[in-house]
Amino acid sequence: MAEISSPSLTGVRISATLAILLAALLLPLSFTGGVVTTPAISHALHGGPLSLAWLTNGFMLTFGSGLLAAGVAADKLRYKRVFIAGLALFSLSSLLIALTDSTFTLGIYRALQGIAAALTLAGGATALAHLYSGPARTRAFSLLGTLFGVGLAFGPLLMGVITDAFSWRWVYALLSTLAAIVGLVGQFSVVSAPATHSPPADIRGTALFSLALLALTTTLILLPQYGVSSSAAIVGIVVTLLAGWRFIRHTQRIAHPVFSLSLLRQPHFAGVLLLPVATCYCYVVLLIVIPLFLMGARHVSETQSAIILLSLTAPMLLFPSVAAGLTRWFDAGKISVAGLLLATLGLFGMGYAITLNELTLLAFSMVITGAGAALPWGLMDGLAVSAVSVDRAGMAAGLFNTVRVAGEGIALAIVMAMLALLNRFGLQQRLPDVDVVTRDNAAVWLSGSHIHQAQELLPQISASLLRLNVQHAYQILLYGLAAITFGCANAVGILLKQPVKRE
Repeated sequence: MAEISSPSLTGVRISATLAILLAALLLPLSFTGGVVTTPAISHALHGGPLSLAWLTNGFMLTFGSGLLAAGVAADKLRYKRVFIAGLALFSLSSLLIALTDSTFTLGIYRALQGIAAALTLAGGATALAHLYSGPARTRAFSLLGTLFGVGLAFGPLLMGVITDAFSWRWVYALLSTLAAIVGLVGQFSVVSAPATHSPPADIRGTALFSLALLALTTTLILLPQYGVSSSAAIVGIVVTLLAGWRFIRHTQRIAHPVFSLSLLRQPHFAGVLLLPVATCYCYVVLLIVIPLFLMGARHVSETQSAIILLSLTAPMLLFPSVAAGLTRWFDAGKISVAGLLLATLGLFGMGYAITLNELTLLAFSMVITGAGAALPWGLMDGLAVSAVSVDRAGMAAGLFNTVRVAGEGIALAIVMAMLALLNRFGLQQRLPDVDVVTRDNAAVWLSGSHIHQAQELLPQISASLLRLNVQHAYQILLYGLAAITFGCANAVGILLKQPVKRE
């Protein structure tokens, strides 16, 4: 792409870039805002444990499962239309959340917000790729990733202060206003490139893949409430397997699938795909469960919880740059493995700190975990595109980003299900004679650290014992996350030693 030299055109490009970067900043703010505002929403609107969990799960479900389809739409349609439509829907859904008085409808609006986030990110990333070329494009996308890290780092603090000082409704009113402003700027500054000839979009493959992800994540979300043997879980599993099987068959029959599964047969690329999976379990899910634990089991305010969470998120602002600098002397794959091993150590420390009920040790361990997760975070994208031939780089990047975003929703659903299961086992040992349904419902409440609601179902047990039950569940969970991260580190180390096949 030729460089733009006209001052007026350069100003337009700067405005367009600013709109895209600010739009990207809205997404982590919305992601963390759903977590920080959950206790306040629970207090104001009540609702069941599933509807409250949906405040985060609903957003991640539609965001992750819709990103691939949004990317296809941005490529084949005018990416400006996709970008502006995403911001408009984001603004509308955020406004509806701020005005609603029902946790059920709030969950629906959060799901709409996730769709809007997918459209915004896909359209904005495609627009950014058309605005710049060469090293300038690399710098632009690096800045995009940095702003994502800023949003994740300081989003909880900003949302916590607003919730404490005003109300949870003001959080979503602010998001709605910002999205509307950014959308207006984008409408006048982002210019769609002329349509180019390209292979037809794989609409069927995109739909099958999105359906499989949607069904899988929904099933995992419903498991804590309804159980494995429920009709909802069985239907979800059947739909997931059927859609996944049809997708595999479909990709083998057409010339230009949305992405080729042959990429997964390359050990080096498969190792790269494990990196975002690992960071889901050693970083992303902690952004959700740690604030819930602090606000629910430790009774700290939204603002205090966000300040403690900075121990985990602040390293993400520094250590990706450290990792990039270390590549002058060390292999990027080895740096990534070292980061995952460091995160494993931090997760073990977090589990031990929760056992001792020691916040200082917990915060220190969170720093180690965040630093470890940040080392591969800044290297993963480059590793993904360098692991395949140039003509397959776009497909590899699309598959990598889909695994990263969809994996976050799946990981969160798995972790919440594990917390419910661990709390269920703990309550079964403490209260073996209590009605099973009541005990299981209390366990679901405890999975979100809702001590008060669980005690209303189990008045015969003290709040301190329920908190102890939650602490024990978190201890086991963190040790389990450490084991997953350690396993991923070893697998990544083995797979990245395999030669790159640029076929």
